[in-house]
Amino acid sequence: MTNKTIKKTQVCIIGSGPAGLLLSQLLHNQGISSIIIDNQSREHIEGRIRAGVLEWGSVEVLEEAGVGERMNREGLIHDGFELSFEGDRHRIDLKALTGKSILVYGQTEITHDLIEHRLDQGCEIVFAAKDVQPFNIFSDQPKVQFSKNDETFEISCNYIAGCDGFHGISRKSIPADQINNFERIYPFGWLGILVDKPPISEELIYLNHQRGFALCSMRSHTRSRYYLQCPLSDSIDDWSDQQFWDELKMRLGSDISKNLQIGESIEKSIAPLRSFVVEPMRYGNLFLAGDAAHIVPPTGAKGLNLAVSDVKVLANALAEHYHKSNDTYLERYSNTCLKRIWHSEHFSWSMSIMMHQLPDFGGFEKRMQRAEFDYLIKSETASKLLAEGYVGLPIEI
Repeated sequence: MTNKTIKKTQVCIIGSGPAGLLLSQLLHNQGISSIIIDNQSREHIEGRIRAGVLEWGSVEVLEEAGVGERMNREGLIHDGFELSFEGDRHRIDLKALTGKSILVYGQTEITHDLIEHRLDQGCEIVFAAKDVQPFNIFSDQPKVQFSKNDETFEISCNYIAGCDGFHGISRKSIPADQINNFERIYPFGWLGILVDKPPISEELIYLNHQRGFALCSMRSHTRSRYYLQCPLSDSIDDWSDQQFWDELKMRLGSDISKNLQIGESIEKSIAPLRSFVVEPMRYGNLFLAGDAAHIVPPTGAKGLNLAVSDVKVLANALAEHYHKSNDTYLERYSNTCLKRIWHSEHFSWSMSIMMHQLPDFGGFEKRMQRAEFDYLIKSETASKLLAEGYVGLPIEI
């Protein structure tokens, strides 16, 4: 019989992305212990290129967690963003319409900050774990088993937090007849390129062109991120840097592209777009959070922000359990999160439909896209609704 090393903690967290790391930090601040397990290496996790648009509510949670120093020093405050439709441009003034701003700070940097902070505080993070498997989920002592360096480990805990993303083991551990999946696959992807050049604009630009969607974004004053809508059948081998820049200039038009500084890409990838939600987000003493429970199209950058709100709600619920023997918040965790999730899904879906070229859209549907854009220009109320969706709802716990 194989010997196991048994460890104990209050909360075992599967996944060391921003959701798992931030949950661990928030729990630590409440005196609640956790161990984090991930099947990827630290180098892989810290090197992943992800979005970086933070709602102000997310900024406040990161500050509360005690990991906001570098974010506040290096992050870029944006008071608005721009929409461009067939050459016509309209700025959404977030600050004037909602009283709130957003902060541009890369998810890669957030992950780095959280890992460094958690390790400095003595948190156990197991990277490159193999054969991770939760079990006894309905007992009051659920367990997570994994192996590393030819040794088998078992973590005994009170609760398991599945923060291991869309492809992780946590959601797969729930019987299919115990959850409902809601999904839409979009018939296109985003070809993204990262370049060490100053951004084309001080604010993000979302653009609908007859050849497809484009987005001009940034990670810092000296690093830019650009996207092009492309067919799902494309691969990065189909796109040289020069082809990307030529196509981007064509979609931007001469008025916008005159400020574009091009260079050699330091990262290039194609991301498919999907909307996905699982209900409920709890099975026994296993709680799903972040991409393990939901995926949103990147239009509007809601994914990271939903992960932050999920773990804020879960950390509060666990604190109520441990400090006040109050399980009310744990029992309503799923419903609390899903209200915000479906609002963000609707926002990302509607913005994606307005700004992309869809292959099954005929003349009528394209006129509907144009009518929606024109209404934004003419109606402050319409612009305010879009702005409220962009800056995000308050995080209710």
